[in-house]
Amino acid sequence: MITRVLVGVDFSAASKQALERAATWATICGAPLVAMHVLQPPAPMLPEAQIALPDPAWLHTMEDHAREQLEGWLGGHPGATVIVKWGGPAEELIAEADPQTLLVVAQVGHSTLERLLFGSTAARVVRLAPCDVLVVRTDKQA
Repeated sequence: MITRVLVGVDFSAASKQALERAATWATICGAPLVAMHVLQPPAPMLPEAQIALPDPAWLHTMEDHAREQLEGWLGGHPGATVIVKWGGPAEELIAEADPQTLLVVAQVGHSTLERLLFGSTAARVVRLAPCDVLVVRTDKQA
């Protein structure tokens, strides 16, 4: 039984489609809709940069901005909730899910080289999630 629908949102057109599909499933299942955005810390370009820690005020501002954007995207879905975390998108989505969650992610049509270099959040989620996963397929241009 699905007790919650969790959708990963990266603010791309593809994730907008995933959000709409997740909202539909939440309605069908009579389950709450939860939209989650995962912020990734900037990767240092130089080894020396690894010593510097990000400014906590800047991190808080980034979280607030992401939360506001996500709440804006959920404007047409009353009762939906928002989660903003720092980390790896696949890992944080998986950690947030439980066996009764329907986890919804977008799959953008990456080339073989892009998948090799960057991996696929959707593929990692499908492989490791403790719950059912709905992959919303889209074109790169979506």
